[in-house]
Amino acid sequence: MPSIRLHRKIRHAQICSRRRHFPAQFSDEVWDKLPKLVQQRIIDKKLKFYAIDAYSVAKATGMGARINSIMQTCFFAISGILPREEAIAKIKTAIKKTYGVKGDVIVEKNWKSVDQTLEHLHQVKVPDKVTSQIEMPPVVSPEAPAFVRNVLGPMIGALGDSLPVSAFPIDGTYPTATSQWEKRNIALEVPIWIPELCIQCGKCAIVCPHAAIRTKVFPPESLVDAPETFQVMDFKDRDLAGMKYSIQVFVEDCTGCRMCVEACPGKDKKNPSRRSLEMADQIPLREPERKNAAYFMRLPDADRTKVKQITVKGSQLLRPLFEFSGACAGCGETPYVKLLTQLFGDRAIIANATGCSSIYSGNLPTTPYAVNEEGRGPAWSNSLFEDNAEFGFGFRLAVDKFKVQAEESLVRSDIAKSHPQLVEQIKNAVQIEEPEILEQRARVAELKKILATKSDPESKALLTLADYLVKKSIWIVGGDGWAYDIGYGGLDHVLASGRNVNVLVLDTEVYSNTGGQMSKATPVGAVAKFAAAGKPIQKKDLALISASYGYIYVATVAMGANDAQTVRAFVEAEAYDGPSIIIAYSHCIAHGIDMAMGMTNQKRAVESGHFPLFRYNPDLAAKGENPLKLDSKAPKIPFEEYAYAETRWKMLTKSKPERAKELLRLAGENAQKKWLYLDQLAKMSYEVPGK
Repeated sequence: MPSIRLHRKIRHAQICSRRRHFPAQFSDEVWDKLPKLVQQRIIDKKLKFYAIDAYSVAKATGMGARINSIMQTCFFAISGILPREEAIAKIKTAIKKTYGVKGDVIVEKNWKSVDQTLEHLHQVKVPDKVTSQIEMPPVVSPEAPAFVRNVLGPMIGALGDSLPVSAFPIDGTYPTATSQWEKRNIALEVPIWIPELCIQCGKCAIVCPHAAIRTKVFPPESLVDAPETFQVMDFKDRDLAGMKYSIQVFVEDCTGCRMCVEACPGKDKKNPSRRSLEMADQIPLREPERKNAAYFMRLPDADRTKVKQITVKGSQLLRPLFEFSGACAGCGETPYVKLLTQLFGDRAIIANATGCSSIYSGNLPTTPYAVNEEGRGPAWSNSLFEDNAEFGFGFRLAVDKFKVQAEESLVRSDIAKSHPQLVEQIKNAVQIEEPEILEQRARVAELKKILATKSDPESKALLTLADYLVKKSIWIVGGDGWAYDIGYGGLDHVLASGRNVNVLVLDTEVYSNTGGQMSKATPVGAVAKFAAAGKPIQKKDLALISASYGYIYVATVAMGANDAQTVRAFVEAEAYDGPSIIIAYSHCIAHGIDMAMGMTNQKRAVESGHFPLFRYNPDLAAKGENPLKLDSKAPKIPFEEYAYAETRWKMLTKSKPERAKELLRLAGENAQKKWLYLDQLAKMSYEVPGK
């Protein structure tokens, strides 16, 4: 086992450096830290050069990582557009106007950060010649594929205008698995793993919005030439006894959101404030963890037939095929998308409605959808806001048609005579559980080998269709603005068709991507654009509307409240031979919360009764069982405890306190009524007529 002593020394250094105080003279060191090219440009343009440790100012004034007010103050102080005192006064007035409805505490913190800015803003003396020996690193690694180096690399480096039209794909398709080459290095602090406190639950990995922290189990003989700082421990699982276990943080891709640290239940019994994950400065960890991450990726992936995929721990041993997206730090949507790809990604075909999920999923220059070690991964495409359900439905119809054509061609082919057993096995294969799908994939691979030896037109045509004999997982993904509002007519039509499609609604209860407008998913009392005085009517119940059909699988999930129920719902929805819809509560920066505590807010949403969890499975009705399983308990915290932890509700108490009080009462009553109604439905006896 590789030594972890060096890693612990590094970790100790990070914890100590977090506590350092930056002296005013730190600006004297800045010049020598710049690359030669940057120094030369500053000298050539005769620029005045200033430096500020804005994050230290933000932290000291209670602003966390928010530096917008600080940098705005720097701009006006340096530019001279307005006299300095006048500029600061106007900035403070703007802060009061912008944040006043959010409370005096937030305004005071912003004002304090403005006052502290000038004290920490220093001009850097610019020499008359370059002194640095630092070269600019390449935009992407030399190990990246040619298309990434030659096309995406210049785009990442803001040189896209220099590319000729001929450099771009002629059919508009782009390769997947490219976000791994865009190392943003935006986090000041990243999590580090303390194995002796780890309980191997997988919660850190499942909540990570960017797949920047991952778990892996592998045989001990795989540990060959591991980096000195690479950490492993024995895997605690009877079914996989003797295996090794590791958690790896991809520090160059981490956004520093802290959600994994907040979710971690592994604590030191002697010091409960100390967890299996803790934050440390990123820069000293960058080089060693880059090597560790590369080594981690070379280790073999878990055997999908042996991992308990229906558990949180087991699901997180599967490689995520959605990684390093450009979503907000702490995003509440992407953990669900990532989970989808872990469970079904190598055979998933995804139709994505326009919205946040289309921006972070398919925004140039890089694509976060990835491939596994066999080169397989999801196929993804974005459609319009209003027709995404129909778009995904087209995927279903096309896949089904190709499958029929492949089966018809198969039974007509010579292979039906020469390999009758193989053909019968392919035709009659049950493809529900993971081992069954992998067995079918092996049979189809054998079929393709046979077809490759033939030159007749029928065999060539069948070769192009053979992969459709393996079950495809069709997913229609979008936000509440699409599902509840603009695209609802199409969504309802597709669900009512009875065809085997899976819908994932990422419910932030507001139009997040387009500026925070109210949607039909916005709850009573929440403030949004077009609901400045708080929404007066309750949220549309898309889940119960869908369940009323009787043949649609429906689940409401909130990962922060019950991650095990979330995983189970995804597995059940995909296994159900018919339409399914999962409505996933997704915390959002538009809610006005500390994103590190996003999963805690999800838990409050469920415990207050605002977002009850249930699964409606028509397969249970066919067995004479009640199809509705209520997975959350009766509300146990006041609605106020949930709502007033979020600015979208709290801000109304400043602008319209009496209305806020009335709407809060109404929202609490609605939550109680909804849970009681679901509880009654779940307790009803259920008998199939005639049985």
